[in-house]
Amino acid sequence: MSGASRAELDAARLLLARMGISAADLVETPADRPLAPTFAEYVPVVSAAVSVGTRRAYGSYWKRVVHQWGHRRLDEPTPSEIEQLGEYIKAHVVARRNARGGRSAVEHLIAALRCLYKRAVADGYIAAADDPAAKVAKPRRLPSTRRAVADARLAEINEVAASTGDDPVLDSLLLRLHTETACRRGGALALRPVDLDPEQCLILLREKGDTTRWQPVSPTLMRHLQRHTDNRHAPPAGQLLRYRDGRPITRRRYDHLWVRIGEHLPWVYVQQISTHWLRHTTLTWVERNFGYAVAREYAGHSDSGSSAGTTATYVRATLHEVARALAALTNESHPLA
Repeated sequence: MSGASRAELDAARLLLARMGISAADLVETPADRPLAPTFAEYVPVVSAAVSVGTRRAYGSYWKRVVHQWGHRRLDEPTPSEIEQLGEYIKAHVVARRNARGGRSAVEHLIAALRCLYKRAVADGYIAAADDPAAKVAKPRRLPSTRRAVADARLAEINEVAASTGDDPVLDSLLLRLHTETACRRGGALALRPVDLDPEQCLILLREKGDTTRWQPVSPTLMRHLQRHTDNRHAPPAGQLLRYRDGRPITRRRYDHLWVRIGEHLPWVYVQQISTHWLRHTTLTWVERNFGYAVAREYAGHSDSGSSAGTTATYVRATLHEVARALAALTNESHPLA
């Protein structure tokens, strides 16, 4: 039989490249690759290597994988078995009022396994072409039910927060911080006294994906943040937001806050209003009044992976434009506006 033609060889190389397979992968024998560890052995390794945010997002799913497959090696499960595990978790997900049929749980399980196998590929335990999690599609994400809160409703929320609870000063500060900056909970919890720039009325936000950005705040909010720092003895490099006794707050404070507000405002409980709705509210207002580019910069969205296309790179708003939007939102002058 005659050898393959040049065109056939080129076609084969192209196909292998698209599959992520190199020539070395084809000639490599199983003995050349180290024995894959079990899930019980490898999950702690990956958990220690990822960021705190990733560990928080995927930790519970890794525990479920260890519970189901702890004794199995990484190269044993098939894509079909991952789908079966997803259906099992979907059927046993904790029923909550805002649940959407377990779709989110399955999505997070697949993402957690992809993170695990990505590390296994990098560590040389399996080949990229043998990654079973990459061959399982995530369920289609349904449109979010969150939306902007009307001005009158937002005023009701702030009134309840300021007149109820064991620390209305803290709760009012939280709502004002999120309403002005449209930051996420992680960004607020990561805020430190050293991240305040009182002269220019800026705060440094550190949010998901290890992103950082300087965000304008009103002079009023800056004064309250400084006062909070002094009154609650927050160390310069420590967490800024704290309880009266000096303990740093956690995400649980947000949970208790919205439960309390829901007890006084039934529509908050029924619609499952949360802190992220404030982000929707502010960014919707900014987009309507100052355009998409300013709203995108206000939100701190990065250029990578954007669905807006390459054009977004050229129409990026400046910090001064964000400050002007904030000044209009709060009806206060800003040093950068």
